[in-house]
Amino acid sequence: MRILCVAGLLLMVAGVQAAEPLAVSPVEYREVAQTYSAEGLVEATHQSTVSAQIGGRVKEVNFDVGDHVSRGQVILRIDEREAVQALAGSQAQVLQAQANVQNAKSTYDRSRQLFAQKFISQAALDKAQVDYKVALAQAAASEAGAGQASLAHGYTSVIAPFSGVVSARMVELGEMVMPGKPLMTGFDPAEMRVIVSVPQYKLAEIGAKPEAMVDVPSLNRWIKAASVTVQPVADVRTHSTLVRVYLPAKEAGLYPGMFVRAHFVVGKIKKLVIPANSILRRSEVVAVFVADEKGGVKLRQIRVGELAAEGLIEVLSGLQAGEKVAMDPVKAGMKQ
Repeated sequence: MRILCVAGLLLMVAGVQAAEPLAVSPVEYREVAQTYSAEGLVEATHQSTVSAQIGGRVKEVNFDVGDHVSRGQVILRIDEREAVQALAGSQAQVLQAQANVQNAKSTYDRSRQLFAQKFISQAALDKAQVDYKVALAQAAASEAGAGQASLAHGYTSVIAPFSGVVSARMVELGEMVMPGKPLMTGFDPAEMRVIVSVPQYKLAEIGAKPEAMVDVPSLNRWIKAASVTVQPVADVRTHSTLVRVYLPAKEAGLYPGMFVRAHFVVGKIKKLVIPANSILRRSEVVAVFVADEKGGVKLRQIRVGELAAEGLIEVLSGLQAGEKVAMDPVKAGMKQ
């Protein structure tokens, strides 16, 4: 009885799957962007490497590669004992200098009174005044030294300059570091851009305000650029210019170093197109499943051209306008 119930349930599921309509897309002429394509790499708009600003031994590492860090968080700490002693010594010098100022001021005040009563000479009064000014200068120097020591003590805690993800860690717990030693590299994944090199002769076609689409093959995704900036300098060896293609904020799945293709709009043209994801590729064979009026599908080999924007691809032969192709070739193959 139980076997019969399970078999009946499987038949019902199969019936539901068979009854599901197959998503299709028409083969049609559409005005698509005529583009110039250039290969590029993704990089973060905000990326930096924090370095040690004080020497010492690393006593605490709070984050590792891949961890998310918020702005202002302590990413690692350097042993502060030497910095604490230096700060205490500077503060003691400040107290000593302040005491010397008080003593020199009292001596100068008494000297003025004695000079007014003609008990001391002008030279003695001048010396007391000079001693007071020297004490004031020494006090100012001591306070500046204490401020510098306090600043150095603050460098023992390495703070994240912005929110982002740790991409590299160049230091280990217990390692001795010196000023200038790189510690960690991070980037902000919320703002990404693509860097491509464009030949000089193509810059006129791209225009002063370029429009671009970015094809990310690894994600099977097309992204419309938020803005494009052409750098006002050319490489003397390759005679090409760097172009920065800024992507919309918070695009998931992107990280620095990814390979992409940037497609710059240089004109408009009508082409016979189908969705690129409807194509089935097997070795050198390129085919699609063509749907008929009765809901059936039939595999047909075609020849395609260049990728167009918005996930479309040009059809050179094998299909006619008005026909319909299956959007999901794997699902269509199961239906045959």
